Amino acid sequence: MTILCVRFQLPPMYEASLPGLLGLLEEFTPVVEALPPDAALADLRGAERYFGRSAVELASVIRVRALAHHGVDCAIGAGPGPMLARVALRSARPGVTCVVPEGGEREFLAGRPVAVLPGVGAATARTLGEYGLDTLGRVAAAPLSTLQRLVGARTGRELHEKANGVDRGRVVPNAVSRSLAAERPFDRDELDPDRHRRALLSAAEEIGARLRAVEKVCRTLTLTVRYADRSSTTRTRTLAEPTAHSAALAKAAYGLYDALGLQRARVRALALRAEGLTPAEQASHQLTFDPADEKARRIEEVADRARAKFGPRAVMPGTLAA
Repeated sequence: MTILCVRFQLPPMYEASLPGLLGLLEEFTPVVEALPPDAALADLRGAERYFGRSAVELASVIRVRALAHHGVDCAIGAGPGPMLARVALRSARPGVTCVVPEGGEREFLAGRPVAVLPGVGAATARTLGEYGLDTLGRVAAAPLSTLQRLVGARTGRELHEKANGVDRGRVVPNAVSRSLAAERPFDRDELDPDRHRRALLSAAEEIGARLRAVEKVCRTLTLTVRYADRSSTTRTRTLAEPTAHSAALAKAAYGLYDALGLQRARVRALALRAEGLTPAEQASHQLTFDPADEKARRIEEVADRARAKFGPRAVMPGTLAA
């Protein structure tokens, strides 16, 4: 078992802690792939030889260090490859590492639904299910030609291999998170537009604070509105300039919301996602000479220092502006 898939039990507003937790994994191996917002893959082939311990034994050490140094528990899946480790993670729970037995990959996968495979979406799973191929064991037993007729030549071949436990993937070291999200669910279906806007303001301030904490700016903002009937609407807007400024994010969020023209809509939750993240040092800022804008930025700096000193809850989102 050389690959670990680790999911840290992070509350959403603590997503900025992920870089430090990835650093913990990098103490064992430089081959770490971030899976934002709260997970990562780690290739421990070199670490097994260096420390003289198996990947499963090292997983226990990682769990203890995450708790001791960061106060964060984690669930861990282990397998011969990254795909198998990610599937194993689905059956893992905090304190216990779920392991795909070497040589028993096909048996481990057989009873699981097709949708557990990374990259298999709802549409593919639904198509296969219509033909009775609802588990990986049935997919593995199906003729390759049948799968290729149903989902295409390339997808069918990859699906057939994965269902038989063939994992050709590899862990690709990468940078942390290219997006950040904040969701605001309501206690009950909410019709009041003022409460919708307050929720958007709170989410925008949270995203702004988290972007500044990791020294990033975003290029686009996406709003998702979930309704009482479980349907949803998603809209995306490219910002005038990359930013981590909460007021600019809130303004864009309000614009997305107003463009939907919701009238007496029963809203269950609102979610904002900042995408196209880039280092803040590479972004340019258009000077406005607006005293109100400069004052808001100074307040943000003070709030960020308070969060750094006293923790993320020192300044709650939604308390800086009205």
